[in-house]
Amino acid sequence: MAEKINVGYIGLGNIGKPSARHLIGDSYQAHVYDVYQPAVDELVELGAHGCASPAELARACVQIGICVRDDSQVEDLLYAESGLLENAAAGTIIAIHSTVTQAGILKWAADAQAKQIKLIDAPITGGASGAEAASLCYMVGGDEATVAAASPVFETSADKVVHAGVLGTGIILKLCNNLITYAEFMAMSEAPRLAEAGGLSAEVLREVGKANGVINESMYKFASNRNALAQNCSEEQMEEFFGPFGRLGEKDLDCALQSASDLGISLPSTASLRKDVYNLFMNKA
Repeated sequence: MAEKINVGYIGLGNIGKPSARHLIGDSYQAHVYDVYQPAVDELVELGAHGCASPAELARACVQIGICVRDDSQVEDLLYAESGLLENAAAGTIIAIHSTVTQAGILKWAADAQAKQIKLIDAPITGGASGAEAASLCYMVGGDEATVAAASPVFETSADKVVHAGVLGTGIILKLCNNLITYAEFMAMSEAPRLAEAGGLSAEVLREVGKANGVINESMYKFASNRNALAQNCSEEQMEEFFGPFGRLGEKDLDCALQSASDLGISLPSTASLRKDVYNLFMNKA
């Protein structure tokens, strides 16, 4: 049997943990790290190696995936004394799965290159259910050779790996995808109100929307689940269930707007959506 390849995964949340779990098998020895120790322990029981620090993980692995919340958390992992850039060997591939700014990706990649480390953007879509089912879509930016070398690891949790183009294009593709998703959710929040005010049911609207492709299941499930909860939940409970998604929407749209500004373009409708995205999830928009 061929020797297992040592790969690392940092950030064991609802997407990261199942993605890392798919690395546990005959081909790879998974090394995992998270500040939440129970998530690490769960994967250790399945055969992963739990690391006490990013430095320990970096020293062991030839490829590392990072799936944390935002630019700040990525920077902490890369630049701390016990971070990846100080401890990874030359030739290591670091893949950023987080939804961040393009400027962040380009800066981190340049600093990594100075240490002969290859950093690429590889954000993902498909959510927790896609991670569980190994049906995620990876959107990857980087040179062809690095993307080809990294893709077998991505394919353990992917249905599709899209090479978007050069470094930084993967994250732009992800930001565009998220922008469209939040705009769809807003449309699905407001259109049923007009339908019902005009004497129609939301189900009739859905029937037509399914027939002509305007309404997809993701839009419908968002609105129906949110509305059902809102009917029976207090504002505090809505904050518990949907508040985190609203704040994630704010962060994602901030990344899109910042990246657009860096590229010299304006996204006025996105800026308007950013103001209301938290209220959208809280059933107030």
